[in-house]
Amino acid sequence: MAKNNSLVKKAIEMGEGILRLMPCWVPRVFCIPGRRMKLHPDDLYAFGAHRGGIDERWFASTTKADNGPLTLEDEGLSYIFVADGINKEKVLFKEAIELMGDEILGKEVMKKHKGWVMFAKFFDNMGPLPHHLHQDDEKAAAVGMKGKPEGYYFPKQLNVHGGQFPYTFFGLNPGTTRNHVKKCLEDWNKGDNGILYLAHAYKLKLNTGWNVPPGILHAPGSYLTYEPQRASDVFAMFQSLVWDQVFSWDMLVKNVPEKYKKDLDYIIDLIDWDLNLDPEFVKNRYLEPKPIKPLEEMRSEGYEEYQVVYNSDYFSANELTVLPDRSVTVKDSAAYGIIVIQGQGKIGGLRIESPVLIRFGEMTNDELFITVKAAQEGVTITNESDKDDLVMLKHFGPGE
Repeated sequence: MAKNNSLVKKAIEMGEGILRLMPCWVPRVFCIPGRRMKLHPDDLYAFGAHRGGIDERWFASTTKADNGPLTLEDEGLSYIFVADGINKEKVLFKEAIELMGDEILGKEVMKKHKGWVMFAKFFDNMGPLPHHLHQDDEKAAAVGMKGKPEGYYFPKQLNVHGGQFPYTFFGLNPGTTRNHVKKCLEDWNKGDNGILYLAHAYKLKLNTGWNVPPGILHAPGSYLTYEPQRASDVFAMFQSLVWDQVFSWDMLVKNVPEKYKKDLDYIIDLIDWDLNLDPEFVKNRYLEPKPIKPLEEMRSEGYEEYQVVYNSDYFSANELTVLPDRSVTVKDSAAYGIIVIQGQGKIGGLRIESPVLIRFGEMTNDELFITVKAAQEGVTITNESDKDDLVMLKHFGPGE
């Protein structure tokens, strides 16, 4: 413990409040990799074929993945990378928060939230996912977990192809009743249980997003998605068959108390009916980027920054672009994580770049965490290219 405390302190001092994080890959047994996260093709099944393909990369995560009994002890957990000459060490980001949370996040955040309560990820599946939801706090607490709101953003840099089905089903059609959904659950083992007949599909648009609170049914399409979310991995799949891939009943009731795993009324109560049947669903959930200041003012200073995920009490995200051959000092009120998706340059004294190809287990220069003091004092970001933009996504927690 004392050694890791010294290591975290060293990382903060060496980076002047900027921490370098290691790539955190997560497999899913029910997914087919979309091959857009820049992971080497030979490494897509690096956890073993029995664990499924790697189609997620998690950022600034203190949350262990919930992938069943074969889940590794540190699966889903981010590491801080500390390099001092030839000496290279690492320490869990989760442990760093536990040891020095006041310095990393701020005293008020630690007092109110007890830690870093969100993470972000890339979700990169070749096809669509089943219609599913994430439980709210009440239902998640029944299995010792927390509810999970999440946000979506579809960056153009990582969507050179749209996958097999770039449409997402959201919610339930007007007039849908409990009995309609109950019939789908009763038909689970007949093949396609028909849940998508009760929902509406929306064509996905690059550089836009969605706000998805707990309890909303959604069948995500095949764009690579940047997903800031609350620190939880709770879900319930309501669709039994997706493109001839069978999903077992266990995927529906994975996070349901044992005594309710066959109780259809309990399972249907996981659904937030008001949100799913909202007649103004698009107006209330669809997100267009919002500039944080007038565009001309930002461009004259050498950058552009947009809010891309917002309207959540638990997280938010911005997209920051530094123009070619320009430097900008950016100040924020709270600590945040960064993933670079285009270009190269520096943040403070640390080199950053968006890699072309990543080997499993290898270090990259594309992910950082900005501690609260550094964020408030301002970090200087330099684009070292005279042609290419430097683009990064910034994920924030709930703040104070």
